[in-house]
Amino acid sequence: MKKKAVRIPLYIFLGIAALIGLYFLPPIHSRLSWRLDNLRTQIKYIFNPPDEAIFEPSTPVPTEAVLQATLAPTATPEDDSTPVPTFTPTITPTALPTVVDLDGVIYVDQHGGYNYCGPANLTMALKFWGWEGSRNDVIRAIKPGVADVKDFVQAGKGDKNVMPYEMVDFVNEQTEFQALVRHGGDIDLIKRFVAAGIPIIVEKGYYEFDFNNSFGWMGHYQFVTGYDDSNGNFIVQDTYIDGPNFPIEYDQFEESWRSFNNQFVAVYPPELEQEILDLLGPWRDEVWANQHALEIAEAEEPNLEGNKQFFATFNQGTSLVNLQRYGEAAAAFDRAFSIYADLGLDDTNRPYRIMWYQTSPYWAYFYTGRYADVISLANITLSTPSTGETLEESLYWRAMAEYATGDYVSAFADMREAVHLNPNFAPGLFYLEQWGVE
Repeated sequence: MKKKAVRIPLYIFLGIAALIGLYFLPPIHSRLSWRLDNLRTQIKYIFNPPDEAIFEPSTPVPTEAVLQATLAPTATPEDDSTPVPTFTPTITPTALPTVVDLDGVIYVDQHGGYNYCGPANLTMALKFWGWEGSRNDVIRAIKPGVADVKDFVQAGKGDKNVMPYEMVDFVNEQTEFQALVRHGGDIDLIKRFVAAGIPIIVEKGYYEFDFNNSFGWMGHYQFVTGYDDSNGNFIVQDTYIDGPNFPIEYDQFEESWRSFNNQFVAVYPPELEQEILDLLGPWRDEVWANQHALEIAEAEEPNLEGNKQFFATFNQGTSLVNLQRYGEAAAAFDRAFSIYADLGLDDTNRPYRIMWYQTSPYWAYFYTGRYADVISLANITLSTPSTGETLEESLYWRAMAEYATGDYVSAFADMREAVHLNPNFAPGLFYLEQWGVE
């Protein structure tokens, strides 16, 4: 006996079509799309918890014989017989005020879009010196978003982070101001800048419930505009939750700063360059700053446990990459990922977003010829965002490793996608041109 075909009444079909049409109307879509995204993300995280994905390096920790890494073609191989220059700080200690709270700070939040932390903090830093631009001007330059999505907010959804070098390049190339970034900073150095009237951007880690109501580690910029020794705290402009003029204790500040190798960004008018160099003291020399950061992390690692030890070990790899000692950096990252694998499954112990913000492991593995590790790490990293493979830096490094292994089709596709996600992504544009790929 033939089964009767199930017919959907015309009015139900028209109703469904009308609902779909209404959903895509801009006023309704802008209010509902993020809720559907959140639901989709929560479902994805239930079935594929990102903190359970473990990167396992394919090569054991290198021996001394393996530490002679292959450097980038543009780099100058280090002469191991020449020690890394070491400088002794020559700053003459001066009595700093007990309390400093800088005037002229114009607070800017990061709300109204996706991952606007970097642009918001950079906008505050520039406006402090009288810049007349807006947060959207910064976003269009350093976080422009997917090229073929016309909605300004939705276009930038996939770009999870703005790197410090992107902010520094924007300031130096597209404004009349100047900027620099250094690693290995300390509390006294930040206070010295603030006391001199120069606020500082720092990049830190912290634990928070994200928009999916999942508690875990995330990266975050903060704008330091004051301090109070009597209470033992900095005064920061927090663009996300804590708001303007938020006090954060020195110990807590330092703890969360560790996860980004004590990195800081200074923005300033060009006429203050000599004053900036004087305030930096030995940090003016990037080699010294990176070596100093390395020594801090090396001293911390044996005295820490859990994710704190992971960050200290990861920082060693970052500093070694900055010093172009790629073989040693790869060994440090092998240790760091081994520590990561041994952490508990609690989100507070597995900072799975680390590669969203810091890409030094790719450098270390790529320039030691460990292309399979670059691809494996990129695959795991690209599987964690709720929005799919949307980290242009990870796509870039996967493309570089694919190209090095002769998988040109995949390399071209990944590099194209990196530039599709961020049309201003200079490294991707450079290699597409080098490879003759449109």
